[in-house]
Amino acid sequence: MWDRETARRYDAWFQTPSGHFALKQEIRLLEHMTADWPRRGQRLLEIGCGTGVFLEVMHRAGFDITGLDAAPAMLEAARARLGQAADLHLGQAEHLPFEDKEFDFCVLLTVLEFCADPGLVLREAARVARKAILVGFLNRCSLYWLETCAQPESKAHSLRRAHWFSPREVRRLIRDNLGTRPGRIHSILPGPRATWRESLPWRLLNTPLLACPVGAICVRTISLTNEPVMTRLPSFKAKTCVG
Repeated sequence: MWDRETARRYDAWFQTPSGHFALKQEIRLLEHMTADWPRRGQRLLEIGCGTGVFLEVMHRAGFDITGLDAAPAMLEAARARLGQAADLHLGQAEHLPFEDKEFDFCVLLTVLEFCADPGLVLREAARVARKAILVGFLNRCSLYWLETCAQPESKAHSLRRAHWFSPREVRRLIRDNLGTRPGRIHSILPGPRATWRESLPWRLLNTPLLACPVGAICVRTISLTNEPVMTRLPSFKAKTCVG
């Protein structure tokens, strides 16, 4: 399923007007949801890193990045994109080849949808992460799901094979596998794909970061420490140094 042609089409989608617009909004959502995470010297693992699109975003944000994917073709594309910036591994999300608490953070972006045992994948992520996990998922409670999976003429075959999650399902999946954990959820792109464009009024519809999980893509953070992952510095109280 995840061969070189799939990797090429995955990257090519982001070059289309709709794909480029969607990518910008997903990056904004990812940056918003990780805004409280410390960066310098923090190790981040993306499980199911694909061609490295979002791993590159995390690298630019300042994390020390590691990626894992089960598809050699995806890793080949990620190496071409990231060079020596990332430590890339071939492996299965259900059996991560890493030590306990080896990373500070784990990120899974539209990965659980394609896993036979998403609960096991979550437990593995929690095993290797010390501070927090971020889960991005295709939202079953969205107009995007209706046009992609509810219509028989849809040609998005790989997405039709995915298990789209409702926000309630994800909350239950987390609770059943990791216990009750603090976190928050936001979503992006509430309109159908035909409205993912820069022109008005569609830009006004699809650019807000929504606290309610009705958008095509939802992101949920999971704290593994039962407390905020970062202590904010009171920089606004700092005095200017005068030489």
